[in-house]
Amino acid sequence: MTSLQTTNNMANAIRALAMDAVQKANSGHPGMPMGMADIAVALWSEHYSHNPADPRWINRDRFVLSNGHGSMLHYALLHLSGYDLPMDELRNFRQMHSKTPGHPEVDVTPGIETTTGPLGQGLTNAVGMALAEKLLAAEFNQSGFDVVDHHTYTFVGDGCLMEGISHEACSLAGVLRLSKLIVLYDDNGISIDGKVAGWFGDDTPKRFEAYGWNVIPDVDGHDVAAVSAAIAAAKLAGKPTLICCKTVIGKGSPNLQGSDKVHGAALGDKEIAAVREAIGWHSAPFEIPDDVYAAWDAKLPGAARQAAWNALFAAYSERFPQLAGELLRRMNGELPGNFDATVASYLAACIDKKETIATRKASQNAIQAYAQVLPEFLGGSADLTGSNLTNWKECIAVRADQPGNHINYGVREFGMSAMMNGITLHGGYIPFGATFLTFSDYSRNALRMAALMKIRSIFVFTHDSIGLGEDGPTHQSVEHVSSMRLIPNLDNWRPCDTVESAVAWQQAVVRKNGPSTLIFSRQNLPYQERSAQQVADIARGGYILRDAADAKAILIATGSEIELAVKAADALAAAGVAVRVVSMPSTDVFDRQDAAYKASVLTKGLPRVAIEAGVTDFWYKYVGLEGEVIGIDTFGESAPAPVLFKHFGFTVENVVAAVHRTLA
Repeated sequence: MTSLQTTNNMANAIRALAMDAVQKANSGHPGMPMGMADIAVALWSEHYSHNPADPRWINRDRFVLSNGHGSMLHYALLHLSGYDLPMDELRNFRQMHSKTPGHPEVDVTPGIETTTGPLGQGLTNAVGMALAEKLLAAEFNQSGFDVVDHHTYTFVGDGCLMEGISHEACSLAGVLRLSKLIVLYDDNGISIDGKVAGWFGDDTPKRFEAYGWNVIPDVDGHDVAAVSAAIAAAKLAGKPTLICCKTVIGKGSPNLQGSDKVHGAALGDKEIAAVREAIGWHSAPFEIPDDVYAAWDAKLPGAARQAAWNALFAAYSERFPQLAGELLRRMNGELPGNFDATVASYLAACIDKKETIATRKASQNAIQAYAQVLPEFLGGSADLTGSNLTNWKECIAVRADQPGNHINYGVREFGMSAMMNGITLHGGYIPFGATFLTFSDYSRNALRMAALMKIRSIFVFTHDSIGLGEDGPTHQSVEHVSSMRLIPNLDNWRPCDTVESAVAWQQAVVRKNGPSTLIFSRQNLPYQERSAQQVADIARGGYILRDAADAKAILIATGSEIELAVKAADALAAAGVAVRVVSMPSTDVFDRQDAAYKASVLTKGLPRVAIEAGVTDFWYKYVGLEGEVIGIDTFGESAPAPVLFKHFGFTVENVVAAVHRTLA
């Protein structure tokens, strides 16, 4: 057991680094790191299983700082315990191109598991990580070979628990009994606006007990031994645990601790000097005594832990070579060798069948085909499985006592999306989850975080337009597709038939450097004939579906509006006006193509008309101010889909008239 003096010094090292880095940057949040320092000592020095030399070790514990504004806590822990994060990076806190950005960012700082900052999402990512661990353990562990066996720890503050997403995620975590999820709550009673008692009066322990969690209340967050004992008890609980740690924000600051003044601003030189005196810290800024470094150093114990696991895994590999190879493949994010052949075979079947079906059904058919060779598929839906069609024949529903590969997320769109991000970050699965497109608004910030983190989460959205029909404007998406196209690094696919749907799924699966949305129709859409080259060009995001040697104009469309563009082209041809039809299932992917290819599809000088059942502004980047866009700049109406399309001008006559106007 580490001595009290040593643990005090370890905690004070965090306090000193936090206040010095924030002071140097004149920006940041010193209060939380100073208040949670003792909790961090308890977890990281006595329980947290990791190896600073290998931040990607498969069986490491996962640690998530959900209250990410206190990022200096995490950076201090990484530096002190031996990660490749030198002191110069702490000196450059919040500066351009440093490894210590204002909030933790995955793949920027070694040892950071997820990008946090938007409160509540880190906690929800942690729920996803804990679920991934539980499912992988059930799939791969064998008697005497627990090769997947680690905990997920997360620090949260009042803000995380006020955000509604915390209810969505923690409710489901309780139902699924994620026993290796341990949450340490920094109960300091302070947020930016002051004492939270005026606006946050929840009985938090009872709230989490109602979720089915194990709750350890009233822990002194400044008593390292008490926090450590609580963590030890949590590991035996058989359900997720919330440890409620009472703390003082800015602990150690004689004049500011316990107040909102220490939450999000530098302390100032005078107060920092007072802190040093109060806590007995006499080292200069950014200097750590050798004995404190020695107490924190996790390199040797980390290497020993990983070496023991390596020996276990070597024996496992000898006994179960197929399972070992499969686990490594999936944790490395590699696709099986027969995936490309499966895609080719399925595409051939789609071309042979020439089915007229809703693209949501075409999506399900693609899932069914690809799931045969992708055991890492982990599907789900936010209570709309029968409408979103994200299940497949062999899928097994995930339950507390039943591992599987399809998750009933319940009516929790935001929670689902952020959990998927956590699952992706953990590794071992390619998660996808679905809801109606109009409810993508509920998921939006998790989509943004997936794009920012450049991770392979797949978001499925069905019922994509006024084609939904009688449910009316509350359920009819108008602005959603265009708004998602504005998110950097998010690939959005809106396919028009079975073949484009199959390619969209393929592209989402093979893409390793970012998320994708797959956007599907409720109503049936006709199959479109293509050459082999046209099928290949779908993966480029936009391509010529119908052409004419003497084309006078270009029709650009996506999804359900492709049928209209083709019919209008036929009508125009009959009247002696040849036009090209361009299908653009993914504008994001098309925009990344080389200039020559884009010019071959959207030939300069040809007038253009874009057709999409959504807001029009987005499309002027392709048609120019001299072109026309047939779209919807109002909300929808309640009526059968065919009536709505006619009412809003999605008719052959209207498209033909638009082409004539551009040619006038």
